[in-house]
Amino acid sequence: MSVPIAYFAVILIWSTTPLAIVWSSETIHPTLAVLLRMLIAVVPGWLILKAFRIELPWHKSALKLYSFSAIGIFGGMLFAYLAAGYISSGLMSLMFGLAPILSGVLSQRILAESALSPAKKIALAIAICGLATVCFDKISLKDDGYIGIIAVLIAVSFFSLSGVLVKSVEVAINPMATTLGSLLLSLPLFTLVWLIFDGNIAHQTWSNKSILSVVYLGVIGSLVGFIAYFYILQRLKASAVALITMITPVIAISLGLLLNNETINFNLIVGALAIIAGLAIYQWGDSVIKHHRNKYAQ
Repeated sequence: MSVPIAYFAVILIWSTTPLAIVWSSETIHPTLAVLLRMLIAVVPGWLILKAFRIELPWHKSALKLYSFSAIGIFGGMLFAYLAAGYISSGLMSLMFGLAPILSGVLSQRILAESALSPAKKIALAIAICGLATVCFDKISLKDDGYIGIIAVLIAVSFFSLSGVLVKSVEVAINPMATTLGSLLLSLPLFTLVWLIFDGNIAHQTWSNKSILSVVYLGVIGSLVGFIAYFYILQRLKASAVALITMITPVIAISLGLLLNNETINFNLIVGALAIIAGLAIYQWGDSVIKHHRNKYAQ
């Protein structure tokens, strides 16, 4: 039952992370909230490495892997936190669902993988149309929500770029060690950004909800989430793991509606369905076409 439990854990953690980011940033400056999250994740992570005697290598290939992973952690997390004050947690989760498609496009350019098939190009077009539909109201009303949308797109770009670059490093390192090494490299960057844009620790204004959210994101969101994700990634097909990106936005939008009084309008529903449809076509479109071709050829 370990794989199903880990799979369910990833779905639950990825579904609740956007809302926890929004809550943690309500009374704590976003740059400090994300810095505290990473600090909280490093401490138990280090203890786990020591307890299980997991090696944390620092050779050239390991540093390269940590650096590429840190791109996603620093860039992805920083801009996601900056976006939290402008858009809903559900919309944030939905836009992060675009990561598999963007990763495919970047893999073609960076890793010289085969060109996108017609089905994948159609999927990309549908997903972009869905994103445009979601953004339409905020742009037409000249609301500052476009700032959050741009910030999340940058975050997803960093996250996807990091994943593609990591694939280019051929080195076998324990996932827990990779996580901790990447966190250690990203900490100075988070600290520098906090010092530049805030530099204050006004803990008197912090709410219990924000504090608990930071702790949850540090221990569960960063540490447990990474371990569970790497665990299922090693034991399940990529298509099964990709299914998570289609499940989590639906749950995240529902949680935002129920727990944070976030609104759901017609554009969001239509755009969400289009993005999820684009993801489904991107993941399984080629397989379905191939199956039907073989069926009719017999």
